[in-house]
Amino acid sequence: MIDHLLRKEIFVSSDIGKVFDFFSNAQNLELITPKELNFNILSPIPIDMKRGAIIDYSIRIFKIKFNWKTLISVWQPESCFVDEQLKGPYSKWIHTHTFETKEDGIMIKDEVCYRLPFFPFGEIMFPIVRLQLLRIFEYRALRIKEIFQSTS
Repeated sequence: MIDHLLRKEIFVSSDIGKVFDFFSNAQNLELITPKELNFNILSPIPIDMKRGAIIDYSIRIFKIKFNWKTLISVWQPESCFVDEQLKGPYSKWIHTHTFETKEDGIMIKDEVCYRLPFFPFGEIMFPIVRLQLLRIFEYRALRIKEIFQSTS
C-alpha cells in the first residue's frame, strides 16, 4: 500500500474567528467544492462540529456517485481539525486542516494523506487522481480567497 500526500496553503487577510467559523460550518464545504462533483450533505443540518462528529455526504468522482462518511477525529477550535474517511472512494483519506495566525491574516494549511483503492492496480490511476485533487484544491483556494475578500 502506498500513502500519497497533498499539501496546500492559502493566506487570507482575515481574523481567526471568521476563518474558523467558516470552516466550522459543514454546509460551507459546498461553497468551496467544484459544482461538477455534485457535493451533497446527507447528514441532518446543522451539524455540531466537534471531535467525534460524523458527516455523511455524496459526491460524484469521474461521473460515479459515491457516498462518503467522515469522522472528525481531532477538533481544536481556531487551531486545527482532522476529518478521516470511514467510508468512501479511497482506501485511506486523512485531511488535516491547520490555521495559523500571521501578522496580516491567517494561513490555512491542508494536508491530505490518502491511499488509492485496489492496490496495486489502483496505482495506475494515480496521475489522474492527483491531477483531479490538485484541481479541486486549486478551486478551493480560489473560492476561499474570493469569500474572504468579500467579507473583509
